[in-house]
Amino acid sequence: MTNYTGSFRAAVVQAAPVWLDLDATIDKCVTLIHEAALNGAGIIAFPETFVPGYPWWLWLGSPAWGMQFVGRYFHNSLELDSPQFDRLRDAARENSIMVVTGHSEREGGSLYIAQAIISDDGEVLAARRKLKPTHVERTVFGESDGSGLTVVDTPLGRLGALCCWEHLQPLSKYAMYSQHEQIHVAAWPSFSVYCGAAFALGPEVNTSAARVYAAEGQSFVLSPCAVIDETAIELFCDSPDKEVLLQRGGGFAQIYGPDGSELAITLPETDEGILYADLDLAVIPFAKNAADPVGHYARPDVTRLVWDPAPKLAARRMSIPTDDDGRTPEYDLNGTAE
Repeated sequence: MTNYTGSFRAAVVQAAPVWLDLDATIDKCVTLIHEAALNGAGIIAFPETFVPGYPWWLWLGSPAWGMQFVGRYFHNSLELDSPQFDRLRDAARENSIMVVTGHSEREGGSLYIAQAIISDDGEVLAARRKLKPTHVERTVFGESDGSGLTVVDTPLGRLGALCCWEHLQPLSKYAMYSQHEQIHVAAWPSFSVYCGAAFALGPEVNTSAARVYAAEGQSFVLSPCAVIDETAIELFCDSPDKEVLLQRGGGFAQIYGPDGSELAITLPETDEGILYADLDLAVIPFAKNAADPVGHYARPDVTRLVWDPAPKLAARRMSIPTDDDGRTPEYDLNGTAE
C-alpha cells in the first residue's frame, strides 16, 4: 500500500440531472467534467444516481402509481459496457481528471445504485453498488455484496465511495476505514423530501453523517449532492399533496477535512454549480495521531469486524473436466470422479 502525501484540488457537483434522460445527463456530466478540469481539479465527484436522476416517485406515492416511471427509468439507466459510459471514460482521459460517477446501473433485468471510479486516463479502477438500498429504494434497486466496500490506490491517494445512508451503517464504514482510506466520496441525492416531517431525511442528519465520516475515519470527504429543480417537480408531482412532499432545492454539497472542518464555499441549496477545495494529504497523520479507529485507537481484543469482500454471483457456470481422450468422467453425489 502506497503512502500518499500529495496536494490536489477536488471538485464536487451540486446540480440537477436531466431527469430520466440518459444521453442528455451524460452530456451534462461531460460539461461539468470539462469545467472542473479547467479550474484545476484533479478529481470530480457526482451525486447519487445522478445518471439519470434519483427516482423520487418512490417517496411520493404507491408502487402502483410509480409504475408509470419504471420503464423509462430502466431504459435510461447506465450500462457499464455502453457508449454512454465510454463517454464518461473519454471525458476523464481527455481532461486528465479522475471521475467518480453516481448512476443507476442496469445489468440484465435489474437496477443497482452504483458508483464508478475512473482514473484520469479513462481506466475503471472500481465499479461498486450500494450494499443495501434504503427503505422504498428496494422496490426498484437490487442489493450488492461485500465487494462493493472497496478502496483503491489512485495517483491522488487511497480512494473509496459510498452512497447516502451507507454512511449510517457503522460496520460498512469500518470496512472502509480498515483499508486506510484517504479520500472518500459520500454521494447524496438531495435533501428536499418530507421536509419538516422526517428529520432523518433532511440536511441536518445527512450532512452530519458525511462530516462525522471525515472525522471518524480521518479522511477527506467529497460530498456531492443533487438539486431538485422545477422540471423534477413537474415530472414527479401530479397533485398538490406531492408538491408538499418534494420541495425545490435540497442541494447541500460540501467538502470536509479529516478533522471534520468545512473546506468549500457552499452554494445556496437551489443553485447549481461545482464546489472546490485544495486538499493536502500530509495533514491526515495529524488526525490519525489522535484517534485511528483501525490502528492505535482500536481494541480488537474486545470488538472486531468480520467482513467478506468476495463477490456473490446468482449463477456460476462450472467447467466439467475431461480425461485425456476428451471423455467426461462419471461423478458420484459428492462430486468425486469415479
